[in-house]
Amino acid sequence: MKEMVSGVTIECVKGNITAQKEIDVIVNAANAQLQSGGGVAGAIHRAAGPELAIESARLAPIKPGEAVITRAYKLPNKYVIHCLGPVYGVDEPAAVLLANCYRNSLKIAEHKNVTTVAFPAISTGAFGYPLEAAAEIAIKTVLEAVPGLRHIRRVRFVLYSKENFEVFGKILSLLIAEAKKM
Repeated sequence: MKEMVSGVTIECVKGNITAQKEIDVIVNAANAQLQSGGGVAGAIHRAAGPELAIESARLAPIKPGEAVITRAYKLPNKYVIHCLGPVYGVDEPAAVLLANCYRNSLKIAEHKNVTTVAFPAISTGAFGYPLEAAAEIAIKTVLEAVPGLRHIRRVRFVLYSKENFEVFGKILSLLIAEAKKM
């Protein structure tokens, strides 16, 4: 699933966030201490090597919605942006905090003058955010940010499971169709 919006390609792919060779920045669905854990954070830390944990430790802790950037070390990317998504039903207002993850990550990526960014489905794993609601927030936030992007030309949502890929793809199609009607 791929759509072009104001000169920016927004796409959904099924895959592993640590294997995005043509992407400048990948986003880590981090924990507050920015250390290895389960899911996306564990995969990114394993692929990047121990240097990532050392650099990340200096930037921790972060709060829900906040994002910080590190080098990518052994990953095929230039940088990793770490953001802490909200725990659904605990961190409120959850929708605002989740949108801030995407918004703040894009701001940091723009500041680094990169052209490509890849996001996972933040907060939808162990943090329990309902998948459809999280996908809608993620995609709407990116679409709202597109007109202000000067450097970024590709935003990729990398979805590990078939279900996540299908849901994100469906919502991307729906939101693009709605935008074209306006």
